Amino acid sequence: MSFHPDNGAPPFSEEIKAHPSARDCSMPMGWTSENVAAEFDVSRAEMDEYAALSFQRAERADKAGIFTDEIVPFTAFVNDPDTGRRTTKIVTKDDGIRYGTTKESLSKVRPAFPQWGRAQTTGGNASQITDGAAAVMLMRRSKAEELGVRILGKHVTTAVAGLAPRIMGIGPYYAIPVALELAGITKDDVDVWEINEAFASQYVYCIKGLGLDVEKVNVNGGAIALGHPLDKYPGKRDRSSALIRRGFFTVYRCPSDCYWIQ
Repeated sequence: MSFHPDNGAPPFSEEIKAHPSARDCSMPMGWTSENVAAEFDVSRAEMDEYAALSFQRAERADKAGIFTDEIVPFTAFVNDPDTGRRTTKIVTKDDGIRYGTTKESLSKVRPAFPQWGRAQTTGGNASQITDGAAAVMLMRRSKAEELGVRILGKHVTTAVAGLAPRIMGIGPYYAIPVALELAGITKDDVDVWEINEAFASQYVYCIKGLGLDVEKVNVNGGAIALGHPLDKYPGKRDRSSALIRRGFFTVYRCPSDCYWIQ
């Protein structure tokens, strides 16, 4: 995420400026978070509370070794800030989890976007700028059985819903009901939920707006604690949900995400 592939290229096409709604696509992500907080009356206290929960759950899962099966160790290059010398390091765990995070400690973090809305979004209650990669293998059941591959779950359906770019983070609020209808189930049938934590504002709104049991949502933490690599977190989340399924004996799990498409 810190190495944007289009670095140096024009960030937006001229056509983006031609339509009032499309122009909102040129605004920073933090602006959308503040819009959600202001328009749907999500308080700073709620944002910090749910963000702290993400860190605490991720810390608990990390200490219990729950993430071990999800991580493939790899060698990364590290530049020493003092000497400039390049060395290698084997990465074996996520480094974004801040142990000991509480609602009270997060309340002391200054607003990241004081120029917009209520200025409630902070570096503590929003997802981190994180580099990462994820992979999920999908195949027909017959092929998995032929190869002797352990089947972790079954894909039932996918739903996509669009909404105004200025509040794009609450996409799961609209997409989840569609997915439930397509699957022929209700929210009461779902044992584990995964809702993207791009910002605590949209995370809080989606949980409360959909009337979900927070004890079933992001049970091992989410992007606020673990990071949000562009296009990679959904894969990590799907893999996590499949592994969670083994521990929670779930019948249905529902992962969801929000996307900003230009």
